[in-house]
Amino acid sequence: MIENFELLKREELRRSSILTYCNDTYKLPNDSVVVYDMMLHGGASAVVPVMEDGKILMVRQYRPTVERATTEIPAGKRDPGEDFLEAAKRELEEETGYKAGKMEHLITVITAIAYCNEKIEVYVASDLTKTKQNLDDDEFIEFRSFDIEELAQMIYRGEIQDSKTIAALMAYKNKIAENNA
Repeated sequence: MIENFELLKREELRRSSILTYCNDTYKLPNDSVVVYDMMLHGGASAVVPVMEDGKILMVRQYRPTVERATTEIPAGKRDPGEDFLEAAKRELEEETGYKAGKMEHLITVITAIAYCNEKIEVYVASDLTKTKQNLDDDEFIEFRSFDIEELAQMIYRGEIQDSKTIAALMAYKNKIAENNA
C-alpha cells in the first residue's frame, strides 16, 4: 500500500542552473490528492581525499546559506552528461589541486530526501598527486588535512554540520575500523 503513490502532474515553477523547482500533484493510496513542493537536482559527487600519511584533505569555504565558512569534503554538481566518478575526479582537482591514482565508491547520500532528489555519490580518493587548484570564478577555497579522529571530534562538537561531509567521514571511519578488525 505504501508504494501506491501516483504522480498526476508536475508543474515546473522555476529552473536555475542547479535546481528545478516544482509542485508535484500525487494521488495517495487512500485516493486523496496532495501537492508536494519539490526541488529536482542533477546529482553531485564528493570525495574523501586520503593523503599518504592517512590524513584527510578538507576544504573550507564561505557558504551564504549559513552565513559562515564551513569545513567540508570536496564536492560539486555534475556537468551535463558527466558521470559521477568523472565529476568526483574533476571536483577533487579543481578544489584541492590533487589528482587521485585510485578512486573507490564509498556511499550514496540523498541530502534532503523530504523535498529534494539531490543524490551525491561519495568516493574515497588515494594515491594523490599534486597538480594545480582550478577554482571557478565564484569559489574561494582553502584546504588543509586532518586525521579522522580530529574530524569525528569536529562533528561531535558541531564544527562540521554539512550532511554529506558527516555521512562520508563517519562511513569512512567505520570502513577503517572494519578493515583493522
